[in-house]
Amino acid sequence: MRWLIQKLVLHPMRQTISEDLGQVEYILTDKTGTLTENKMIFKRCCISGTFYGNENGDCLKDPELLQAVASGSPDAIRFLIVMAICNTVVPVQSKAGAVSYKAQSQDEEALVRAAARLNMVFLEKKGNILDINFNASLVQYEVLDTLEFTSERKRMSVVVRDCQNGNIILLSKGADEAILPHAHAGQQTRIFAEAAEQYAQLGLRTLCLAWRDLEEEEYHEWSLLFKEANSSLVDREWRVAEVCQRIEHGLEIIGVAAIEDRLQDAVPETIETLRKAGINFWMLTGDKQNTAIQIARSCNFVSPEPKGQLLLINGRTEDEVGQSLERVLLTMRITNAEPKDVAFVVDGWALEIVLKHYRKAFTELAILSRTAICCRVTPSQKAQLVELLKSCEYRTLAIGDGGNDVRMIQQADIGVGISGREGLQAARAADYSIGKFRFLKRLILVHGRYSYNRTAFLSQYSFYKSLLICFIQIFFSFISGVSGTSLFNSVSLMAYNVFYTSVPVLVSVLDKDLSERTVMQHPQILFYCQAGRLLNPSTFAGWFGRSLFHAIVVFVITIHAYAFEKSEMEEASMVALSGCIWLQAFVVALETNSFTILQHIAIWGNLVAFYVINWIVSAFPSSGLYTIMFRLCRQPSYWITMFIIVAAGMGPVLALKYFRYTYRSSKINILQQAERMGGPILSLGNIEPQPRSLDKDVSPLSISQPKNRTSVYEPLLSDSPSATRRSFGPGAPFDFFQSQARLSSNYTRNCKDN
Repeated sequence: MRWLIQKLVLHPMRQTISEDLGQVEYILTDKTGTLTENKMIFKRCCISGTFYGNENGDCLKDPELLQAVASGSPDAIRFLIVMAICNTVVPVQSKAGAVSYKAQSQDEEALVRAAARLNMVFLEKKGNILDINFNASLVQYEVLDTLEFTSERKRMSVVVRDCQNGNIILLSKGADEAILPHAHAGQQTRIFAEAAEQYAQLGLRTLCLAWRDLEEEEYHEWSLLFKEANSSLVDREWRVAEVCQRIEHGLEIIGVAAIEDRLQDAVPETIETLRKAGINFWMLTGDKQNTAIQIARSCNFVSPEPKGQLLLINGRTEDEVGQSLERVLLTMRITNAEPKDVAFVVDGWALEIVLKHYRKAFTELAILSRTAICCRVTPSQKAQLVELLKSCEYRTLAIGDGGNDVRMIQQADIGVGISGREGLQAARAADYSIGKFRFLKRLILVHGRYSYNRTAFLSQYSFYKSLLICFIQIFFSFISGVSGTSLFNSVSLMAYNVFYTSVPVLVSVLDKDLSERTVMQHPQILFYCQAGRLLNPSTFAGWFGRSLFHAIVVFVITIHAYAFEKSEMEEASMVALSGCIWLQAFVVALETNSFTILQHIAIWGNLVAFYVINWIVSAFPSSGLYTIMFRLCRQPSYWITMFIIVAAGMGPVLALKYFRYTYRSSKINILQQAERMGGPILSLGNIEPQPRSLDKDVSPLSISQPKNRTSVYEPLLSDSPSATRRSFGPGAPFDFFQSQARLSSNYTRNCKDN
């Protein structure tokens, strides 16, 4: 499996949306396993108020912790028991006696391995009996019930019986906000909350461990309710959660464990490059706020202060969240015109209120901000955020590695799954599967951009060649008295679309307007794809005009050259068809940026094949074109006509192209000229349009819902620094900070510990 993860670079699940990769505007990414390696390492801990590992950064080598374990400290022993037992890990013993662990959660595996290094070794699981080796003595526990982890509860627990004394124990672990509020009355939890906060500021993942002794009678009463809830066919998950809540209280908090999850290689560089390409990043994670912020800073999501600024949206009630959102929105409007990197941070609780009561205001905030950090969010909230951005008509890409990211991946325009340690659920549900986050840069900048450019040319060229022959037919109908007579026979029309004009354009999939090295060095040219620079109504109008102009050239020259002579209609038809083939060959050659042997063969070889095929057809009397091509090729007037058609048809096109390249050259043209001349490629400067502008009449408390996005073609043509990328369309203003009803007391907080 690990070999597969390392070898898997890119595997497309679908190939119908590859051009959309070149138009991505927002990337919504998970953190654990996506930005990080998902290799958990137990680093620090706090047991009963004593901190371990703060000096050397590794509590497994802390002499004080080793001494506490060796001396049999009750708190330390209970801490290790929870680490070793409260999980779903399966130990596997080799023939040599070595123990390895199989776990769905990398957090659990890290805790079990750390406990083993501290002499609390989880040896074997025989049915419900767990064998624990502690300091060369065997201890057994019987698992009575397992309270599985859910994104709503954010904790898991196991009920075990100590086989030595028969005591029943509840062992729990989970996020601090899911464990600390359930501590028994009288226990001071401030030290544990401070420990979790301190570890989070270091970018570590935190878990609180708790213990509770149960009475036999209490357990049996609860066990009956738990079994009944598990066998329920209606609202099973809700009933199980309610029953779990009845026993997960009065906990004795033992300590806090801190786990390190390192970043993948080249993640900061990848994000920085994609941000230069004008792509906005949202990080959606289930970690604590401080942990998410530290990871975001290390990933280059946010620039260091003073250039970078974080705005927090927090609160427990509807009014508090509304006031916080108002402050953040007003600050974002003020700083939007300044060259500052501003991001907002929101947790799952506040996000739930925002999406329910302040959706339009949050939509404006999403448009104004290039970066967002959403922590403690559930899988459903991830999908809601993707849907929010899609409602603003942004092209979104979601990337994740676990089953909790599947909804987000499927909701986005483009889904990318990472084949990581959490399985292949995300990879199989995605449109593209990659092995590492850094491969996303090449996927978007190279493959996405090339696919967009090639699709733009292929679709518009097909439009051009079909209109060319249609316009000639229309013109011929006027001089034929609208009799319905076709200038071309059915065989020629079929061969025109199937053979003569399709082969050259098929090799356009090999065309590259810029080398991969140049594209990676200048990611800002992706703005041209995001803006629809090569595929929009204006470019379609250009190809429409070109087809009309070429049809006029071919028809007029052919009629004047052959209509007044004693020529057969088949000869005039073949001359017109030959003119179309010559023009399309030069059009394809003109639009090709990088020639290869295959492209030369396809373009010019196809032209030669046109004459070879028609010579063969002209040899058969029943073909309807008997001796036509033989006679035409012997006439100098035929070749002069072809020369005049090509010169008249391509002359204005070449002149217009020369004018554009010389006097109105784009950044791509500059890079192309530098590549062809072999000179150094200087900095292109900033071709990114300014951030989105809002209607000036919008008051601080009145916010408009964006309806349509304005085109961004003009900023890329003129490179105007004052151009805008987005603007709010007309929308009904509303007072989004009006007083509203308080949240109900049974408002359930939906969060997930990733």
